Amino acid sequence: MSDGKGRDVRIALIGNQAFSLLNFRGALIEDLVAAGAEVFAFAPDYDAAARERVRALGAEPVDFSITRAFGNPMREVADIVRLARTLRRLGVDVCFSFIVKVTIYATLAARLAGVPRRVAMLEGLGFSFIEEEGQASRRKRLIRQAVVTLGRFSLPMAKPLIVLNPDDEEMAIRLRWAKPENVVCLGGIGVDLDQWRPAPPVTEPVTFLLAARLLREKGIVEYVEAARRVKARHPQVRFVLLGGLDDNPGALTESEVRRWVQEGTIEWPGHVPVQPWLAQASVYVLPSYYREGVPRSTQEAMAMGRPVITTDAPGCRETVVDGVNGFLVPVRDAEALAQRMLWFVAHPEAIGPMGAQSRRLAEERFDVREINRRLMALLGVGG
Repeated sequence: MSDGKGRDVRIALIGNQAFSLLNFRGALIEDLVAAGAEVFAFAPDYDAAARERVRALGAEPVDFSITRAFGNPMREVADIVRLARTLRRLGVDVCFSFIVKVTIYATLAARLAGVPRRVAMLEGLGFSFIEEEGQASRRKRLIRQAVVTLGRFSLPMAKPLIVLNPDDEEMAIRLRWAKPENVVCLGGIGVDLDQWRPAPPVTEPVTFLLAARLLREKGIVEYVEAARRVKARHPQVRFVLLGGLDDNPGALTESEVRRWVQEGTIEWPGHVPVQPWLAQASVYVLPSYYREGVPRSTQEAMAMGRPVITTDAPGCRETVVDGVNGFLVPVRDAEALAQRMLWFVAHPEAIGPMGAQSRRLAEERFDVREINRRLMALLGVGG
């Protein structure tokens, strides 16, 4: 695809992790390259293996500097200026960024670099926008105010601003990050339905699975407490937790997780490939109150034909039709979660049919190739 100057359109994809870029943007990179675009994949933490995987997709890995949290203002400004210089040097035509902080900084850097098309995507709003039971900490309030203020300055420069769920669309407009006509609700980043194929339902023993970063806000404590209540009545039921330790402020400690394993409540294989474990699971559970976009893990579980129990919260509620392919439960409610788990234990014959409904919904809503076609149109590629 030419930019009218006799060369391929140059697109910068800018994320906060090489892992996420490969696992959540790999199919998009393939589709962009197939459409004739020259793709530069920006991440701050490349290793040699990740670089080779990006090149195998047809893109060029590019290093850039960004801190995960908001820190020293002088360093933040220097990072933005360096990124702008790199974008200008590469002659980028389209800048596509994702994750809240990255979108704010990359959109500003792209404007400074004179990149003609700037597209930003908010995949949820993250830690600082989590609704608290009590008053939020001073640190979280300060971070949230920084995000709001910087977003008002930078994000109107993106056209469009993409969000994944209606709650985030409403908030983006209310916070004056974009005008209503400039916000697009995509509905999820999608999964490869050929890669994530249905697996036979598992009913003996009934096995629940949660895969997430080990953050309290993902509802892991509620998952463990619900598991205790179910196992008190049905000790044969299995509860599996997948995920690695994290340095987020809401992270669980290794000693906490190991204690749950030692008491026999959960199994914790660690940070491992999810697909084989989903094939062994009966029901996928995500009791999150993190400010999600549309959780990718739930989309994967649906594609593999697994019923879902998740929270009636932004992003999560987009994956379940209550009583059809699973159940919605209130946030931070271990008892309600346990009751829905017990329902599946009492009705294992429903696991297969509800899982089939999950696959149907995944095909309707979360086909990555269809979503990529829509994304590429917003990026001005293809069609």
